[in-house]
Amino acid sequence: MNQPSPQPLAADPVALVTALAGDARLAQRQLAAMPSAARAAALHLAAEALLAATPAVLEANARDLAAGKANGLSGAMLDRLALDAVRIAGIAAAVAAVADLPDPVGQIIDQSQRPNGLKFQRIRVPIGVIGIIYESRPNVTADAAALCVRAGNAALLRGGSEAVHSNRAIHAALVEGLAQGGVPAEAVQLIPSQDRACVGAMLTASGLIDMIVPRGGKSLVARVQADARVPVLAHLDGICHTYIHAAADPDMARTIAVNAKLRRTGICGAMETLLIDSAFPQAASLVTALIDAGCEVRGDGRAQALDRRVIPASANDWDTEYLDAILSVAVVDGLDDALAHIARHSSAHTDVIVTADAAAAERFLGEVDSAIVMHNASSQFADGGEFGLGAEIGIATGRLHARGPVALEGLTTYKWQVRGSGQTRP
Repeated sequence: MNQPSPQPLAADPVALVTALAGDARLAQRQLAAMPSAARAAALHLAAEALLAATPAVLEANARDLAAGKANGLSGAMLDRLALDAVRIAGIAAAVAAVADLPDPVGQIIDQSQRPNGLKFQRIRVPIGVIGIIYESRPNVTADAAALCVRAGNAALLRGGSEAVHSNRAIHAALVEGLAQGGVPAEAVQLIPSQDRACVGAMLTASGLIDMIVPRGGKSLVARVQADARVPVLAHLDGICHTYIHAAADPDMARTIAVNAKLRRTGICGAMETLLIDSAFPQAASLVTALIDAGCEVRGDGRAQALDRRVIPASANDWDTEYLDAILSVAVVDGLDDALAHIARHSSAHTDVIVTADAAAAERFLGEVDSAIVMHNASSQFADGGEFGLGAEIGIATGRLHARGPVALEGLTTYKWQVRGSGQTRP
């Protein structure tokens, strides 16, 4: 195992990030050379260590929650931050599930042979050192570490100040388990400083960090995209729509809408705008059900007419990720009107149609240009675990490299291997 560089004082963020990233690059070479089974076994040990550390993680999380309440964090942010024994067990289970996923590294993407006898293969390889910048969700510490290690990447983690104690406790447990399995400790590092300048140092660490993944609010993602000198795998905010088509089953529509908005309001897959077809016969009861379930509804004129408790929506509401029990509702005139609204206001994250009309569903699935498009299902399924990916490092809404839930395959690139028998080029 390589010896880590002596870390400079956190007062010098550039020197700190440079040292950590340099150690990560050395560790990544060792990690990538480990057999797939050894990486998987180390992750199982990490999951066991995290479970064993549940009391320490809960104690650390309690400190973060107390600080968050004192600092006025919203209910949705506190929900993102909060851990209990069940959630910790779920985080550990996700680490173990990642360990059991097929390893993409070394997979042959395609191969061919030229007339001159040269044999070409494209194979998946790790990206290298991945920097993950995230905010209040401590589970990201474990998810990102597990996915990076399984795919042979080193992870350099920079969590938000809201979860600083939780992140440190989770990281310590994971590294303990990974080290027992032979993974260099420097393969998963948590930046030991909350200085915001460390984020800037990561974004400009070209040649040391190979890719940046931001997970957080719109301001964080905007800063990363504006300042990065390192390739970025980014997502925008989750302005997720559910369109209740005229042919939707009323009971299904109500169940999906309530779940999509209120199951967990603080996740990026939560519905933020509900579009109701003007020909849907149970529009009023649908809106009433949401309000009765504790949701504040902001609507256009026709939505306000459905229930006197609907308050007027502002122009900004259609472009707002509430992450709270607040919902924008618009009444639309048919599928074309719904598609136009989504095209104007969607953040290309997750959009849903509820309908029994197969032709309308297929048109929606084909024409909505979002990373995830669903038919007759809650947008809360926008999650890598629910996609069978074990966990996710984020939901990418861009168009390059990876899109939707980014898991193991999204954390690899490829290289060409060419095998000859003495050919020279004429």
